[in-house]
Amino acid sequence: MRRRSLLTAPLALVLALSACGGDGGSTGDGGGSAAPAAADFPVTVTGDAGDVTLEARPETIVSMSASATEMLFAMGAGDQVEAVDSTSDFPAEAPTTDLSSFTPNAEAIAGYSPDLVVLSDDLNGIVDALDALAVPTLLLGAADTLEDSYAQMETLGEATGHAEEAADVVAEVQDRIDAAVESVPAEARGLRVYHELDPSFYSATSDTFIGGVYTLFGLENIADGAADTAGGYPQLSAEYVVGQAPDLVVLADTLCCGESAATFAQRPAFDTVPAVREGRVVEADDSVASRWGPRVADFAESVAATLRG
Repeated sequence: MRRRSLLTAPLALVLALSACGGDGGSTGDGGGSAAPAAADFPVTVTGDAGDVTLEARPETIVSMSASATEMLFAMGAGDQVEAVDSTSDFPAEAPTTDLSSFTPNAEAIAGYSPDLVVLSDDLNGIVDALDALAVPTLLLGAADTLEDSYAQMETLGEATGHAEEAADVVAEVQDRIDAAVESVPAEARGLRVYHELDPSFYSATSDTFIGGVYTLFGLENIADGAADTAGGYPQLSAEYVVGQAPDLVVLADTLCCGESAATFAQRPAFDTVPAVREGRVVEADDSVASRWGPRVADFAESVAATLRG
């Protein structure tokens, strides 16, 4: 199973809340393409909990992962999705329920008679519990890199009979991110970035999924220099952030915590930060910035637009 970072309680709460709002982005299509030939199944795909064999195209999918939900709809598998967990709020047509991905209940999930369940965490022993109920379960944990995200999309494409469509989504995301990076002037490389997860200065280093996006732009992440990088999510301080003088600030706490470029600048001494003085503060949609689905291309484009001025 993929090694997962252990988050502190305050940060875990912020990340949970960030998954509960926002309608940004253009990716997400509820329509499904024509059903594949029966010869395409059975298929065996590999998740973080091992191999899963699907004898037939799944027609009643339950997604307990907001990122997986976005992937499924983007590749045209939306008409196969019967239910999604309470944090899966994008796209708008996703069949959101009160199923909790934080305290998952096998019987409640099984009540939808799923022929495939997709999870991002094995909490409360949910994988074994669903296995005991003979429910095919695909565990796809949080992506550490863009390549991990692309691989998950391809896995879901194979599992749902949308392999070609999933490959198209991956190619589109890659092309959009490449174009965003290429659109930024060369002098932007080496600028310093601060990514804020909550107002208590939790951040994300270059070793995280979102940090990898900044690396593509050649940015220097100030969180990398923290005394304790805390598995990729260190808690910095106001003094540290101001002292590091970031040229770009990305606020991923606009929805959960009401932060904005204006509130950021009003903090003591923060009006001296180069990003504030030069108008390079990105007010990100929390859910887009916290998920590893197709809307990462939207995020990259927003960063590029700010870097271009």
